[in-house]
Amino acid sequence: MTDNTANILDSIYETVVDGDQNTVLSLVKEALAIDLTPQEILNEGMIQAMAEVGELFESGEYFVPEMLLSARAMKNGMNYLKPYLVDGGNKSKGRLALGSTRGDLHDIGKNLVSILMESAGFEVIDLGVDVPPERFLEVVRDDGIEVVGMSCLLTTTMPAMKDAIDHLSKAGVRDGVTVLVGGAPVTQDFADHIGADHFAPDANQAVKLVKSLFNKS
Repeated sequence: MTDNTANILDSIYETVVDGDQNTVLSLVKEALAIDLTPQEILNEGMIQAMAEVGELFESGEYFVPEMLLSARAMKNGMNYLKPYLVDGGNKSKGRLALGSTRGDLHDIGKNLVSILMESAGFEVIDLGVDVPPERFLEVVRDDGIEVVGMSCLLTTTMPAMKDAIDHLSKAGVRDGVTVLVGGAPVTQDFADHIGADHFAPDANQAVKLVKSLFNKS
């Protein structure tokens, strides 16, 4: 690896950690122009940077706003890389669906999880907000999704998580899907009570859980 190559990868790393969306895009273009592979740019520049951001978050040095800026910078660069990654045969580590449950229109947390999941190499089907139980069932039954993440911010929409899980059970597909829940009012006790498989207290932990589920640590 030449000094110039290393310097560009280091710069991409730093701009993702700093959440600089515009600079990371220009650096990605520059890296491709000097024949760095999309995989090198993604793995050595951006994914490692998001791992650092996750550690900063867990240590209390970063908070959700900083983490979201870094995730958006990562997504900005990754969106530009996607056509090159497809051409290069970069395979998804797994597929999952995410959605804010029925009645809940908040999506910041869900969007952060979605960006981090994509950054980690997973294919995400984003169901959006106010997702009814029928839609969660549809994506499991018709699209073969084996991992579903449900999010909510309002305590009044927490029961909708149980409704969605019950819907999966009544349709006979509950045993074939892993349900992960999270959001500000959600706790491990609540997750246990409604029959969810896992609880993630934050976006970084959600990614770690999904990695372990797909055995891609």
